[in-house]
Amino acid sequence: MFIGDLHLSRARGSKAQQRRNNHHVTSQENTIDFHQATKIKSRPIELRPRSQAQERLVLDLLDSTASIVIALGPAGTGKSYLAMLAAMRDLRAGRVERVILTRPAVGVEDERHGFLPGDLVRKMEPWTRPLLDIMKEFYHPREIARMIDDEVIEISPLAFMRGRTFKNAWIVADEMQNATPNQMKMLLTRIGSGSRIAVTGDVEQTDRTQSNNGLLDLADRLSAARVNGLRLCRLGSRDIQRHPIIDQVLAIYA
Repeated sequence: MFIGDLHLSRARGSKAQQRRNNHHVTSQENTIDFHQATKIKSRPIELRPRSQAQERLVLDLLDSTASIVIALGPAGTGKSYLAMLAAMRDLRAGRVERVILTRPAVGVEDERHGFLPGDLVRKMEPWTRPLLDIMKEFYHPREIARMIDDEVIEISPLAFMRGRTFKNAWIVADEMQNATPNQMKMLLTRIGSGSRIAVTGDVEQTDRTQSNNGLLDLADRLSAARVNGLRLCRLGSRDIQRHPIIDQVLAIYA
């Protein structure tokens, strides 16, 4: 090998090594550690009301003496969002051991669980997706999946809760305007020591008749009786905090 060839070989080797080094640095820069990503997603959970009615709801959700909190209101008033934040906040602080997500699985044309593929969690996914979307603002999807696998987060159809007692848990019952009076009674009696229940719903968007509506029935009963530890908060169109057109959409359907 000539000296010129030797220099050329060394130069090529140096360039190749530099490319490898650059690739290593670039790969390191483009790699995000899973735990780091989880920390980014696990931002602080704060309940910040944006209206007077929301403030009353937040105070009830943060009051540990309020074992059952009921929030009635139209879409966009933050009732489900604030209930989920309260549950996640207490879970993260160690005040509860798990969070139970439930809602009546009322589908189009009486669609039943058996028509959907997968296990119970997959079958309930169309109904629990709004609640899990709220969690994704604060947790990485993999972390949510792990908590579901560990049963820290439990997804349970309302009909499957009969006979159970939940201790040291937050139960978030969403869209309860589609529950019957018997289902509502069954839900409220599932509470065990160290547990709390948040019931949310919009009586204007129900798939049930007024005589068979568990949420309306409960609201009527509470208007004639006062129960210690049970709070009822009503939200209206003025409390809507989502897209401003929602208020107009509700108005044309009023």
